[in-house]
Amino acid sequence: MVTALVVILVLILLLPFVVKQVEHNLEYFLFTMGIISVIVSKQFSVELFFHIFKNPLIYYITLAVLIAGLIFTLLKEKLKIGVEKVAVSLRLFAFIIIVVLGLMSSIITAIIASLVLVEVVNYLPLTRKNKINLIVIACFSIGLGAVLTPVGEPLATIVVSKLHADFFYLARLIGVDIIIAILVLGLIGTFFAKRESGIGEPTEDVEADENIKEVFIRAFKVFVFIFALELLGTGFKPVIDLYIVKMKSELLYWVNTISAIVDNATLAAAEISPSMTPEQIRAILMGMLISGGMLIPGNIPNIISAGKLKIKSTEWARIAVPLGAILLIVYYIVLFVI
Repeated sequence: MVTALVVILVLILLLPFVVKQVEHNLEYFLFTMGIISVIVSKQFSVELFFHIFKNPLIYYITLAVLIAGLIFTLLKEKLKIGVEKVAVSLRLFAFIIIVVLGLMSSIITAIIASLVLVEVVNYLPLTRKNKINLIVIACFSIGLGAVLTPVGEPLATIVVSKLHADFFYLARLIGVDIIIAILVLGLIGTFFAKRESGIGEPTEDVEADENIKEVFIRAFKVFVFIFALELLGTGFKPVIDLYIVKMKSELLYWVNTISAIVDNATLAAAEISPSMTPEQIRAILMGMLISGGMLIPGNIPNIISAGKLKIKSTEWARIAVPLGAILLIVYYIVLFVI
């Protein structure tokens, strides 16, 4: 079983980079891998599907994506005019977008923050490459910032619930780490905010004129994606329970980089325990949150942004993997060496 699950993990990591059909249908591919994983781990059952369908979160996220998509589609011309009227430099604007959306994601949710992000960036006078760079950096920021309150994302909700903690527990525990990372990401983003063309001129392959039908299709894909993450989390749970939860904090930090492809909320549900020290919880969360930005399947903001702007897996990984690796090394030193 373990060998088969490792093979599935390798396929999830590699196929989106080498097979175009997989890359263009990532949500359905992950759903298929999720089905296979629960079969291999003997977790497949009708009850499992009913359990996932009964999860209100999957409908809340899908509905949020649908409503926000419809609003942005109807108001896109006003948004374009608003971006044109911004009276600050492009570099400063990029910094503000990355930092503000990162911090606000814990209040407005990571989903809404990512939808605002792609609509705004799509109208910036940047090359396609720099738009992608800016999107990736901002998604790191949103993924990190959303965990500051239980409202921002499912991971935070699960951790607070399992620890029987108060609303601001995570903000106290890792708030300083998160805020510093968001500010640094904002500064990094300024290097890619180089004016290239007139505002509102979409770069090649960017989906600038989305219609209502495409909004509904994207919302459905998000539903399939979340369902797939639930299946993958269940499929890999026996291995997590058997091996991962018994590891030391330093090793857990690196092992949790599988959050790049496996739902971090599921990992948190399996690993987090009230018996853990704050230092252990801090290490686990930072490993999950940073690695979640490294690949498209790692986080909801990633999949929404990549789908909207048609970002390929290779384009995402080109900047996200090195950036994530640097952040992981820096925070490892902060958590375990200093």
